[in-house]
Order: sequence, then structure tokens, then C-alpha cells
Amino acid sequence: MRVKVGFRVPSLTKRIAARTSVKRYVRHNLGFKAPRGYGWLTNPKKAAYNRVYNRTTKGCAPVLLLMIGLSVVIIRLIIK
Repeated sequence: MRVKVGFRVPSLTKRIAARTSVKRYVRHNLGFKAPRGYGWLTNPKKAAYNRVYNRTTKGCAPVLLLMIGLSVVIIRLIIK
């Protein structure tokens, strides 16, 4: 399995699918959730992948906010 390195690309369809899945409904409403941090027991391969993925990628929102902030500052400097 290859781990992505760099920026994550947001996907609206995946976000909606994750929130409306039958698996999620069963887990949350019928109480079949394992406590936080038990991923190593329930699915070690996925837990290892997620640990590496979350440490090697960055969300795109902070970068976009930084770019917008810098452009606003530059525009204000130009206008003065």
C-alpha cells in the first residue's frame, strides 16, 4: 500500500458518503464503537496506514487561508 505525501485534495462526494453510510449508522446508533485509540486492535493494517498518512500529509485549508491573508496584506500595501 502506497501512502500519499503532500496536500490532501478534498472530495465532497467522499465526505457525504462517509456521513450517510449504513456502517456509520449502525456503529453510532447501536453502540458498536470501540473506544478511541483501539484501532490497533480492530484493524491494525488500517491504523498503521492512517498513522503514517496523517503525519505525512497536510490539509489544504491552512495553506489557502495563508495565501488569502498574504494577498490581502499585499493589496493593502499597494493601495497605501
